[in-house]
Amino acid sequence: MVDVNKAITARIKKQGENFEILVNDCEKALEFREGKVPLDEILVINEIFKDVKKGLHASEHEMQKIFGTSDKKRIAGIIINEGEIQLTAEYQKKLREEKIKKIINLIHRNAVDPKTSLPHPITRIENALDEAKVNIDYNKTAESQVQDIIKQINRILPISYEIREISIKIPARFSGKSYSTLKQFGKILKDEWQPNGDLAVVIEVPAGMQSDLFDNLNAMAHGQVESKILKKR
Repeated sequence: MVDVNKAITARIKKQGENFEILVNDCEKALEFREGKVPLDEILVINEIFKDVKKGLHASEHEMQKIFGTSDKKRIAGIIINEGEIQLTAEYQKKLREEKIKKIINLIHRNAVDPKTSLPHPITRIENALDEAKVNIDYNKTAESQVQDIIKQINRILPISYEIREISIKIPARFSGKSYSTLKQFGKILKDEWQPNGDLAVVIEVPAGMQSDLFDNLNAMAHGQVESKILKKR
């Protein structure tokens, strides 16, 4: 049985009124939102509170008026899905570390050193984030933060964040197995199978992934790939 003193609060405010429940694990509560675990697995007690700490329960009349039902499990589900789940310090740290890794990977894959046109090593990006004391918001997506973060570290680590459109031609005998590799590295804007079986494509690739793409294609096609950068943005 879960110790109520160690339980996590989930809450929602509707029509100016607060409603709270107790759940046993913040991570499982978030998994419930994704349909991965049943409600019974995370509810500590099947009760709806106005204030958990004070032990004040919500009345059936109030629940019916605001939620359109007095079914406590249905209301608990609404609170978890639509409300705020208290996160433990340990879980907040885990989320932040995961978000930092994702942001570093985005910068490594999509950005380059303007002097060399090559990606910065991951360790160099990590050090720049530490030196700039960048604040990572684990509630926001990595994609929505990365541009602002690049601005913050640009004085420490010069970065060019660009996408490249590249024209690539692959000989017929390698074209079939090369196509799946192309899709892994970028967005194919145009493809054309030529009469002799050669594959001509225009692909949109993050600048930081260009070298890896070419390494993979050339290894597959024994260096017989033709390419040309059409556009940078």
